Amino acid sequence: MKTVPSKEEILSAHERIKPYIHRTPVISSAGINEQAGCKIYFKCENFQKIGAFKARGAMNAALSLSKEDLAKGLATHSSGNHAQALARAAKLLGVPAYVVMPSTAPEVKKRGVKGFEGKIFECEPTLAARESTLAEVIAKTGATEIHPFNNYDVMAGQATATIELLEETGKLDYLLVPVGGGGLLSGTLLAAKYFSPDTQVIAGEPEGADDTYRSLQSGNIEPSQAKSVADGLLTSLGDKTFPIIREHLKEVITVNDHEIIAAMRLVWERMKIIIEPSCAVPLAAVFKDKKKFANKPVGVILSGGNVDLERACDLFIKYK
Repeated sequence: MKTVPSKEEILSAHERIKPYIHRTPVISSAGINEQAGCKIYFKCENFQKIGAFKARGAMNAALSLSKEDLAKGLATHSSGNHAQALARAAKLLGVPAYVVMPSTAPEVKKRGVKGFEGKIFECEPTLAARESTLAEVIAKTGATEIHPFNNYDVMAGQATATIELLEETGKLDYLLVPVGGGGLLSGTLLAAKYFSPDTQVIAGEPEGADDTYRSLQSGNIEPSQAKSVADGLLTSLGDKTFPIIREHLKEVITVNDHEIIAAMRLVWERMKIIIEPSCAVPLAAVFKDKKKFANKPVGVILSGGNVDLERACDLFIKYK
């Protein structure tokens, strides 16, 4: 039975997935540092395979399956980035991928799944619809589910981004990541605990989908309100991610949609790279509490860059 990933399991995951992923660059921007009042090291997972950190966790989970379970094919539900990551893993390993996606998922992410020959099953944009549709798909295909975040092998894969960041930067006072279902956050918290225990991990979360903040307040998993431009962060926490987050996370900074798009625009204009709204949330959190981070070395994981350009232009106009 799988348990919370150990230090050795995260190191093994890193070795396991190295042939299948990019070691993404860590870059900084003098202009953004000046505005933020601190030294920010951006781990650019928007340059990762399929354009997001999800390639790490999906690949590790697929490679960790038995031959028998892998041969059945892979199945999941996802708003987009995990969907693409799983479809890619399945194609590389020569098995089919069955992906349940909400009808509202960005077209660029649907095209990505189809590009890796994944079969899409659309559903209503609710967690209940996603889970019920996935259950039907698995019943028909016999495929093995790899959950987008509530899976320990996925968490171990996501933790490898932090290993690389710390190897390149040394000690960081703070490390900020976005939180949706909590796979990246859980992996980051574990990696920081094992490899840099003095680094404080902080979660950035949309105000319109602040279920992590509310869950920590109540002590129970709270449902997501799912009202934000950050489409990749609209999922509630899982029963595997929440205990890790509850034990190790000290702070959540929530930001509104105007702050998210302002941070996204800043990265586009100053760094000349494309990030999606969900990816901009932790940088928006840095600007939300500049006093906390003043003159400190701060890591930010840029989680992904899969954005419909037409939608991005509309968002820049709407939130100008």
